[in-house]
Amino acid sequence: MNRPSISDLAHRDHPIAAPVSDEALERLLRRARLPARARVLDLGCGEAEWIIRALELHPEATADGVDVSETALAAAAERAAARGVSDRLRLHHITAAGFTGSGPYDLVLCVGATHAFGDLTESLQAMRRHLGPAGRALIGEGFWETTPSPETLALLGASLDEYADLAGTVERAEQVGYATVHAHTSTRSEWDVYEWSWTGSLTDWALDHPGADGDAALAAARDHRAAWLDGYRDVLGFVTLLLRPV
Repeated sequence: MNRPSISDLAHRDHPIAAPVSDEALERLLRRARLPARARVLDLGCGEAEWIIRALELHPEATADGVDVSETALAAAAERAAARGVSDRLRLHHITAAGFTGSGPYDLVLCVGATHAFGDLTESLQAMRRHLGPAGRALIGEGFWETTPSPETLALLGASLDEYADLAGTVERAEQVGYATVHAHTSTRSEWDVYEWSWTGSLTDWALDHPGADGDAALAAARDHRAAWLDGYRDVLGFVTLLLRPV
């Protein structure tokens, strides 16, 4: 199974697709202070829970969601229809970097998808091109809560400079020309809910689908759980920054 398929299955019971609670998600969206007829863009939207929630909070807003996973976009379309916002949501099967759009947007999101552009800096530079003068960027990124051991880096397949600490992460964002107006730092409880859901959903699917795909999914779940419990738990953090261009 390829990585996008593994990710789709792992997130099927956690459509937020990040270690962020429902309450924190809504608080971040409210702090974005969107105008009545806001235009919202999510680069790497997955099942589009973030922008569906934004449309529910702002009945006159419209949104575009961009993702490379047809499975996730199909789930997003079903969710939007079930919640009565499909007429205000456009979904695009294209890479985040390849999306040109019809901006400007009042809010641009990229939560847990900075790899689509390369890193945090490159993501924020790309997001800036879609933002209106008074727009806001909402970006979710990892950071080191403590210095990772070489063994943890190996489990993650990461380098030490891939992330900064929390202060360094904010500094990286502001060096690109943004000011931080709010943020949410994910709690251990939010991480645990996310990781147990990720590994559990994938394991459930694997046990229901014996065969080569099931074996691959089960192996991916076990490897991920080992990397989390034996490696990056309490080492890797996650912060969602609400930013305004300066």
